[in-house]
Amino acid sequence: QVQLVESGGGLVQAGGSLRLSCAASGSIFSINAMGWYRQAPGKQRELVAAITSGGSTNYADSGKGRFTISRDGAKNTVSLQMNSLKPEDTAVYYCNAGLQERRGVTVVAGPLWGQGTQVTVSS
Repeated sequence: QVQLVESGGGLVQAGGSLRLSCAASGSIFSINAMGWYRQAPGKQRELVAAITSGGSTNYADSGKGRFTISRDGAKNTVSLQMNSLKPEDTAVYYCNAGLQERRGVTVVAGPLWGQGTQVTVSS
């Protein structure tokens, strides 16, 4: 029943900015890490940025210096601030979470993906 819902995608000019947000809802026991991946047509899905529950972050080289990931643990949300966007950033961006979900009296662990949000950067 846990779901990830992304928002904030859209169309921007090169050099512009977008802020993506991902909210996890449902009966969550814990979240170990959350992150953003992206996939362009004809290409593999790739990591953009991730953040652990302890605040450790990891960025792909493509976004270093331009993107910033942050997490609000209390709200189970993660945001990706993207600045100085380039046309090559165009892709569907997916939120991902490594979490433990409450199901009755048990806890089930596993990854979860959002449905994705389109980011298009024009030249």
